[in-house]
Amino acid sequence: MCMLPPARDNMYPNSSENLTVSDSPSSLRAKDELMLTSAFGTVLSFMCVAGLAGNVYTLVLMCQSMRSAASMYIYIVSLALADLLYLSTIPFIVCTSLAKSWYFGDLGCRLLLSLDLLTMHASIFTLTVMCTERYLAVVKPLAMVKRSQGYRKAMAGAVWLLSLFLTLPVTSMVNLQESRRENGTVRRMCAPTWTGQTYTIYLTVLFNTSIVAPGVIIGFLYTQLARTYLQSQRNTLSKRGNSRSSKQRVVLMIFGIVVVFWACFLPFWVWQLIRLYCKSLKLTRRTVTCINYLMTCLTYSNSCINPFLYTLLTKNYKEYMKNKQRHFQRSASASFKRHASLRPSLKSISSCNQTSNSSESIAMGHLKGSK
Repeated sequence: MCMLPPARDNMYPNSSENLTVSDSPSSLRAKDELMLTSAFGTVLSFMCVAGLAGNVYTLVLMCQSMRSAASMYIYIVSLALADLLYLSTIPFIVCTSLAKSWYFGDLGCRLLLSLDLLTMHASIFTLTVMCTERYLAVVKPLAMVKRSQGYRKAMAGAVWLLSLFLTLPVTSMVNLQESRRENGTVRRMCAPTWTGQTYTIYLTVLFNTSIVAPGVIIGFLYTQLARTYLQSQRNTLSKRGNSRSSKQRVVLMIFGIVVVFWACFLPFWVWQLIRLYCKSLKLTRRTVTCINYLMTCLTYSNSCINPFLYTLLTKNYKEYMKNKQRHFQRSASASFKRHASLRPSLKSISSCNQTSNSSESIAMGHLKGSK
């Protein structure tokens, strides 16, 4: 994710100028800065190629083999699209970090930061919806069966609309500003336009909507799921263990994706909040630059790791669906056999009734004859 520009500082995303300290004699030497920036650009470029390939593969896999699994198909496609949009910003970040200036205009400033926040919220909100559906599938399975594919598409659309709503203020938060360097060249930067207090409030709101609120909801849902599974393990027969374990693996894989998201984005947000609330923090320019680069690589790594998790989730979900189908077929077969076994007994009962009726009619005939 782009380093959000601190208020009242003229900065542009993800460059070595994203600092809370001013230039000083202890600033990076040109050679060291070039090496650090080159390493940063190389790592991000590799992440871009790997992440794009992995998420495109995920989309192809979903379209070929998972259309029948409506809930997983729609939500995983939504997550993969969010990752693709997020990874598409890497070329701009690499170019800016190497050129030490922003060449993509005022609109580019607004779009880049907006895409960061949009895709981040779309990902965590989609994961929250997936966790909610898995919880309801365990607690209220009949209610989940009634939910159509159209309902899940509407939910995915609502997630993106809500994410867009939270991102819209960013379009008015930054603009492009120009300044002159000592050598006379023009330096273009994406600079904040809000006051320090407004900016701090907005970033705190974003932290709560992207990390705290989803974390509370998901934590509550998985606590309830853990209790439900513990009770089911005490009450169910061991012969249903395979079906239950596949269902558990699906739930655990979704939780794994959530944990990876937090591991990649929580440090970024902690760093942003430290910069906002700890004004007295004294760090060297080199330290701040290294932390900025590390946080950026960490957030982008989430979109590279996700395709592997999506593939494992797809495999486990397909196995769960197959086990569920086998269990249904076995139940239907057993029910059919029970009905078939009842037919001969019904026939024997009817034949006995017919015999007793005929014997009664013969006896009545004899009585009539004797009279």
